[in-house]
Amino acid sequence: MNRIRAIRGGDRDRGQVALEYIGFLPFLLLLGLGGIQLGWTAYVTQQAQTAARTAARVEARYPGEGVAAGLEAIRPNLVAGAVIERSVTRDSIRMKVTLTINSVVPGIGSRPVERTAVMPNDDPR
Repeated sequence: MNRIRAIRGGDRDRGQVALEYIGFLPFLLLLGLGGIQLGWTAYVTQQAQTAARTAARVEARYPGEGVAAGLEAIRPNLVAGAVIERSVTRDSIRMKVTLTINSVVPGIGSRPVERTAVMPNDDPR
């Protein structure tokens, strides 16, 4: 009889921690996915900036080859959605790169990121 009373009365909190953890687990997963998304966003933004600088630098030295060089500077899995716009004036060369940031967090759509680089025009013809 004492054993039944001990089980019923003394160990009422048994398993409570497991239930609290299961209830809190979705928030932990969402927080983890948010951290991954933040890192991915920073990485894609950095790739766009690198591509814009590379494209502008190559376009200034070798006219007409900047777009190809910019695409080469981007990681291959990001090239499919990449758009590089070229704007050449007498004094400068401006390259604008647009990449798509895909979401890993459910319910958040993808969005574009744009980065621009300007270099002096070495060949003002």
